Amino acid sequence: MDLLGAGTLLLAIALAGLLVLSSWQQMHRRGKMPPGPTPLPLIGNLLWIDQNNLPNSLIKLSEKYGPVYTLQLGPRRIVVLCGYEAIKEALVDQANEFQDRGQQGTFDWISRGYGVASSNGQKCIHLRRFTITTLRNFGVGKRSIEEPILEEVHFLLEALRSTKGAPFDPTYFLSRSVSNVICSIIFGNCFDYEDQEFLALLTGILEIFRFASSAQGQLLDIFFGIVQHLPGSQQKSFKMFSELKEFVAKKAKAHQETLDPNSPRDFIDCFLVKMLQEENKPDSFFSMEELVATTLNIFIGGTETVSTTLRYGFLILLKYPEVEEKIHEEIDRIVGVSRTPSMEDRLQMPYTEAVIHEIQRFGDLIPMGVARRVTQNVQLREYTIPKGTEIFPMLGTAMRDPKHFARPEEFDPQHFLDQKGQFQKNEAFIPFSTGKRYCFGEHLARAELFLFLTSILQHFRFKSAVPPEDIDLSPMLVGFATIPQFYEFSVILR
Repeated sequence: MDLLGAGTLLLAIALAGLLVLSSWQQMHRRGKMPPGPTPLPLIGNLLWIDQNNLPNSLIKLSEKYGPVYTLQLGPRRIVVLCGYEAIKEALVDQANEFQDRGQQGTFDWISRGYGVASSNGQKCIHLRRFTITTLRNFGVGKRSIEEPILEEVHFLLEALRSTKGAPFDPTYFLSRSVSNVICSIIFGNCFDYEDQEFLALLTGILEIFRFASSAQGQLLDIFFGIVQHLPGSQQKSFKMFSELKEFVAKKAKAHQETLDPNSPRDFIDCFLVKMLQEENKPDSFFSMEELVATTLNIFIGGTETVSTTLRYGFLILLKYPEVEEKIHEEIDRIVGVSRTPSMEDRLQMPYTEAVIHEIQRFGDLIPMGVARRVTQNVQLREYTIPKGTEIFPMLGTAMRDPKHFARPEEFDPQHFLDQKGQFQKNEAFIPFSTGKRYCFGEHLARAELFLFLTSILQHFRFKSAVPPEDIDLSPMLVGFATIPQFYEFSVILR
């Protein structure tokens, strides 16, 4: 045997040995972990999933391995939770043990561990408490939040009237208005609808969500350590993220130069005041890096989630015009035409409230939730989950759990109505997650969804460019988020 042949043989033996060792280590680490498919060396269970629809792949695996199972995605060892009961047992019943954040490649690239959304431990506790308190001081969760929302409603209605019945894509009509609500709180000002910088930021946010929900985004999330350095579409997403971060950093710098500590104008000012109060504390969690990252978290979350939900909701109403008509009837009966809707009207509008909840349930905006990580070795059912293991709480499986929803795969407002037609809550409705890391923007989102939807339908009826039976409600992308297809429709004055 020549030297080249011998070298090749030795290399093959060494590689085979490494693969066997990798497989043995992966199996050994499982111990008493939940069951799951046997992982292959290096790639784990990557061949078991469809990167174009990771959530659906995980749901199918649960049919074989149960509601709590283990999955190996490349180097990531993950426990998947399916169904409301399994999610509750972990995120609520053992909230402390399941409160840390897991990996989310696209967003981790820009956050680098900074910001309220990505932080863990004591830093998370302090940043989250400060953020919730400050947002509440600016009206979130209170009746006073109606004013900035209704102000944007006014401008949105004017923009819709300007279409004069012509078909249009609602994407940026909605994102401009929704984003301006959160902008008024964090930046202290709103943007003109034709502001090109503002539109570029909104485009960037939408593209980031689209990338994070694509097959390429899933690949980045699985092999983040390697893929982040390679050429590809992720670099475009990173560039957009950097531009968003630079925009927020400029805003923070401008606020710092004009700050009056005795009269904070917005969220950024309040954070700067907190930084001054703790500037002599070596262990303070309040810094310029945390300010920029946290503000960016709120800006992105407060823009895309509600606007996408409304966009999906409008498409659903085009598919089911009889649902839209029932909302019109309820608005006419409770609100009328002489005044604007208010949050107090919700209590008297059970059908509209049920439709909004069903849009969120059916739309399933963040189907896998945001990845968690256990803070210590924990027992879940009969299994032991080692410290550091990532958790995928499949929120969509809770909201499609047949134990809690009679027709889980169908759009049906009756899921949230009792026999008398009154609104009824459902514990498995968790679009904002649950436990200690639930979305603190929940109260703002609920107010926006109700006031935007009812105000628009008070003045307009929807007209589809295609027959309702031809409207396809299947999403364009499903990954980190559920992204509806782009479409056009018309609004006609009532």
